[in-house]
Amino acid sequence: MSFDRDAVVSDAQVDVLLDAARLTPSAGNSQPWMFVVGRRGDATHARIARHLAPSSARWALDASVLVVNLAHILVEGTTWEYSEFARYDLGQAVVHMTIQGLALGVSAHQFRAFDRDGLAREFAVPAEWEVTSTTALGVPARVADDSPNSGTDRSRRSRADVTWARTVI
Repeated sequence: MSFDRDAVVSDAQVDVLLDAARLTPSAGNSQPWMFVVGRRGDATHARIARHLAPSSARWALDASVLVVNLAHILVEGTTWEYSEFARYDLGQAVVHMTIQGLALGVSAHQFRAFDRDGLAREFAVPAEWEVTSTTALGVPARVADDSPNSGTDRSRRSRADVTWARTVI
């Protein structure tokens, strides 16, 4: 995924993306997610950027928005699991944000190449929350259809390969 480093995802678009995540169903309506949102050029973006691995920084910094995705994993002040579905529910919220982005012409790339502990310290994330993943959001760069970054060379498993089809005897 390549992002147009000159394109801007507007504040209104970011609001729509966050609303898509906010309205996502969750187990017991627990909504076990939070987001740290940095827009390219603002202080939050710079704070996120310093914790990216070089392999991510090469392309993610071209995105208009960086979002740190947090899951509520423990009940405050305990070692009790908040929800066994917290990470799943966070994933759904990020997917809803991603699909809404596609409708707005905004692409998303989720990634994990960053300093998790560093981001948690940077934003004073409490122990009951987990820095789980990061999403780069932006306008896709225009590339030639036959270039390696066009997305056309990305293979996927077949439908049959991703469908559980065991026969019970």
